[in-house]
Amino acid sequence: MRGRGWKVYLAVLLPSTAAYFLTQPGGWGQIWLQVAIGYTATAAILIGARRNAAGERGIWWCFAVGVFGNCTGILVEGYLSWRNPGFGFPSWADLFYLSLYPAVAIGLARLIRKRTAQRDWGTLVDATTVTAGLGLLAWIFMIRPAAADPSIGLLGHMASVSYPVGDVVLVAMTVRLHLGARTRTASFWFVSGSLLAFLAGDTAWAVINQLQWEPNDLVQAILKVVFLGAYLLFGAAALHPSARDFGGKERPQAPRLSNAMIVLLTVASLIAPVLLIFQVVRHQITDGLAIAVGSLTLILLVVTRMAQLLRQLEQQSRLVRELSHTDELTGLPNRRAWTVELPRAIEHARRHGVSLSVAMLDLDHFKQFNDSYGHPAGDRLLKAAGAAWQERLRGVDYLARYGGEEFIVLLPDADSTRAGEVVDRLRDVTPLGQTFSAGVATWDGRETSDELVARADTGLYQAKQSGRNRTLAAEPTSTALT
Repeated sequence: MRGRGWKVYLAVLLPSTAAYFLTQPGGWGQIWLQVAIGYTATAAILIGARRNAAGERGIWWCFAVGVFGNCTGILVEGYLSWRNPGFGFPSWADLFYLSLYPAVAIGLARLIRKRTAQRDWGTLVDATTVTAGLGLLAWIFMIRPAAADPSIGLLGHMASVSYPVGDVVLVAMTVRLHLGARTRTASFWFVSGSLLAFLAGDTAWAVINQLQWEPNDLVQAILKVVFLGAYLLFGAAALHPSARDFGGKERPQAPRLSNAMIVLLTVASLIAPVLLIFQVVRHQITDGLAIAVGSLTLILLVVTRMAQLLRQLEQQSRLVRELSHTDELTGLPNRRAWTVELPRAIEHARRHGVSLSVAMLDLDHFKQFNDSYGHPAGDRLLKAAGAAWQERLRGVDYLARYGGEEFIVLLPDADSTRAGEVVDRLRDVTPLGQTFSAGVATWDGRETSDELVARADTGLYQAKQSGRNRTLAAEPTSTALT
């Protein structure tokens, strides 16, 4: 039953919400029905928080306070209208209506903090960009006209401005919540739908007030049902079983901008210039300063986001370069890195007239070891051998995994005798009592990188042919300088 509670809840409240259209406009039947739905939703939030959200009850309690306060505003307004049909604005009802914003904002702030595994500055900048664009729209069409109305007094100005400001805050937090979310459960979508319903209702009323339009009974009923739907969705979100994962931490996600996000940021960034064009066409620039400040803010946010993306791209490029030159198993440089390092070392030896040797190492009977102990054990041997040899080599030496069980060592400033001594020091630290064969080749002053490595490989082959577990120096080629 607990898993189906949200279905029962919706089955009861959806018809009750639709029944609002059947009640007498402006009568107490409408008021009591709205209050009943709102208080039932509040109770559903508290019950759902107790059942499904042991670790996130504080978040749901904030939502419950917001819904309860907003719904109580309906009751207070009905009472004031009954006592005095011509009561003014603002009233005690507005205090209750406005309580929705801080309560829900605190809940959303706690939710964002709980879901965020780490600071995500990119998402924060994106959310701020969208909010700045919408905030500019709210200022021009809602906040400034409300603040400039001379007929409502100081408290009226404060109350009128508080509604759109509260909406902008909820928009900002909702956008931040969505941009940082990878997991969107049913409970998550119910809460999002509820916030969207509140914002849509407030926006509709703001437009109606700005147009000084007196809506008929049907339009008023539709708008009030929108708010009832917001109450209903909050309760469904808490009762749904997915509320258990509502506040779970998100896994850090790779920085990226989807096509939809690019479109959204583009639209938000264009709001300020479009508003300016609109006012210029009307030959009445009434919000020049606000548009200028909004434009500067949006430009700085876009530049900040570009800088973040460029830094992320540089970090990713550096990481890709490192990974492409690193052997995944041993963590040593791989063959690709070796083909870059060896020509540099040869050129250095040429310019400074110093010796340079290369040693090719191959673990003896590695195939037999794999067959006896399995490939995972063979991988562990390769990894342990690479680490042990790296510790025993000189600081200037360069050890790389050449392929399979073969390793190759660059030995600067070492002739064949010195190179052989360095390589033989590695035998004592080879793990699991294993042995290796090695071939050493000293650069003759004319060889290419490939020729030098080929000679070291020849020395390795000769060491294996001679019985393994030894180091042999390859003979210089006939073209070598003497």
